[in-house]
Amino acid sequence: MSAARRFAAISTSEPPRGQRRLFRQAVVLGGSIAGLMAARVLSDHAEQVLVVERDDLAGLDLPSERVAAEAAPRPGVPQGSQVHALLPSGLNQLRRWFPGFVEEALAAGAVDPPAGTNKFYLDGELRDEPPSGPAAQALISSRPFLEALIRHRVLALPNVRTVQGRAEDIVVRDGAVTGVRFEGREEPADFVVDATGRSSRLSDWLEAHGYPRPPMQRMGIKLNYATALFRRPADARVWTCISIANPGPGKVARIAGFTPIEGDRWTVLVSGYAADRPGRDAAEFRQRCVDDFPREFGEVATTAEQVGDVITYHQADSRRRDFHKLTRLPARLVAAGDAVASFNPVYGQGMTSAMLHASALSEYLRGDPDLSRPARSYFADVKVVVDAAWQVSTMADLALPHVDGPYPRGYKAIQWVSGLVFRASMRDGSVSHRLNQVTTMLAHPSALAEPRFLLRALAIGARA
Repeated sequence: MSAARRFAAISTSEPPRGQRRLFRQAVVLGGSIAGLMAARVLSDHAEQVLVVERDDLAGLDLPSERVAAEAAPRPGVPQGSQVHALLPSGLNQLRRWFPGFVEEALAAGAVDPPAGTNKFYLDGELRDEPPSGPAAQALISSRPFLEALIRHRVLALPNVRTVQGRAEDIVVRDGAVTGVRFEGREEPADFVVDATGRSSRLSDWLEAHGYPRPPMQRMGIKLNYATALFRRPADARVWTCISIANPGPGKVARIAGFTPIEGDRWTVLVSGYAADRPGRDAAEFRQRCVDDFPREFGEVATTAEQVGDVITYHQADSRRRDFHKLTRLPARLVAAGDAVASFNPVYGQGMTSAMLHASALSEYLRGDPDLSRPARSYFADVKVVVDAAWQVSTMADLALPHVDGPYPRGYKAIQWVSGLVFRASMRDGSVSHRLNQVTTMLAHPSALAEPRFLLRALAIGARA
């Protein structure tokens, strides 16, 4: 099956069917969104699901009526205070796995901005996107708010429990994972998911057990973030604003955005690359909003009440671990979320990718797997998801002057075509819709290479 068809199957919003019990106990290492989504999937296939997380998740289990006031970043998610985006494809997965979730989230304080309150600037110019059908429903909130709602739903499942502890190793016997080790104890497991994030030690554990390490690709992006919260007045005319400044002669690449979140607040982000590093000083943050970005940013930063400190974050690289290339791998073991791949976060792919990895896990477990053999079909499906996100984000990152590869084959031609497609999207509704489907992970990037679409986009883009 083609990558596009596999991607369509994985990203479906149809409720899963054909679940059956396969395990006595499944263990998930890591209780962030990737781990919680994996636990939700495994709850359909295991008598018991154990989530091992170094933070105390039981102490963070908040009902929806308390989540807006009490959800807060936790130590295990250092980027939790920064702006997070849930792409439409991720929203579909939440609807799929948690019926009624969107309505619950909106009732608890998440935001779906009214029509006409969103602005998008490209290289300082306000762009009106061409009409491309009815606006999709949005679900905007802080990362802690969204994670708390998912966690509450997962921990309410009767066969899911959590334990606090730091994962130390996997137990491998006769070519299969049979348990995990954490905090000096061993816990039996019939299936294990590593969802411990970018700092995953699974490669080290595999090597220690005599297996090869998965190849890792890195792209140095040297991204620098700063985020601050502001009170959002009831009469605000602009709720969401995104500004993208592309690199070029005399221009500095920068991305900024402010979005409405629960509690009548804005979360405002400014970013830079390499030596362009926003700091924690509130006055500097406000000055950056005034000097470096469209006027809406300066208006928010200088007229709205700031709530709390400016929080910074640095990410040195995008990275992917190519488990699908391994010739040997223990059975009953998979990885998900940032433990597989993490991307430049300005494109908002992280949470949605984690949710699609959970969907790939469901595809695998509902496909009558041979559990005595490595989960190769799972990693093949995850590769489809990773490839889609990696292609979109790294093509943009490769245009940054400080990023020096790795370049895909035919990069110059791809870059030229991509530029024409983007210019066409600003003038033509059908091109805009197709490009939007890809960037929001509703469609595979190969959708942009279909001959009829490509000819139309190239013709319009050349005249733009």
